[in-house]
Amino acid sequence: MADAPFAGLHAAYIALGANLGEPLPMLHWARGEVGQLGRLKGVSRLYRTAPVGGPPNQPDYLNAVLELETSLAPAALMTALHDIEARAGRQRRERWEARVLDLDLILYDDLISADTPQLPHPRAWERAFVLAPLSDLAPQQKHPLTGETAADALVRAEKDGIEVMLAEW
Repeated sequence: MADAPFAGLHAAYIALGANLGEPLPMLHWARGEVGQLGRLKGVSRLYRTAPVGGPPNQPDYLNAVLELETSLAPAALMTALHDIEARAGRQRRERWEARVLDLDLILYDDLISADTPQLPHPRAWERAFVLAPLSDLAPQQKHPLTGETAADALVRAEKDGIEVMLAEW
């Protein structure tokens, strides 16, 4: 059985982002949907961030990170996250385009995997819009490959265009 190594409960960190439609209500809805995939153990502050990459003239994003305790294996969790995105109306047409909802599996325990989903997320430790909310929840969380903490990575990350929007949401 493929999921046997993932029996039991696992810590997963999931990044949320949205910049189309009504991002705040969408992220509220998505938080509830993700919570149904296990038990929410933590919710970061909500950040307003400038878009990184992608087409020009996108609106700012709202970003956050959730800590989820789940029994789902990484591939099953990623499939469930994509299902939530699809139910929200997400359409994948262009890389880094504006979106109604984006859910990324950042970390799953200390798993290192080149398979789908790639873990840890390949760009998470480079992006302040992921590192700031991750540091709210787990500043000493280490990157499984490098050992660098989220807090240390945030210190060196480019933080222009990122601000706390809501401490509790």
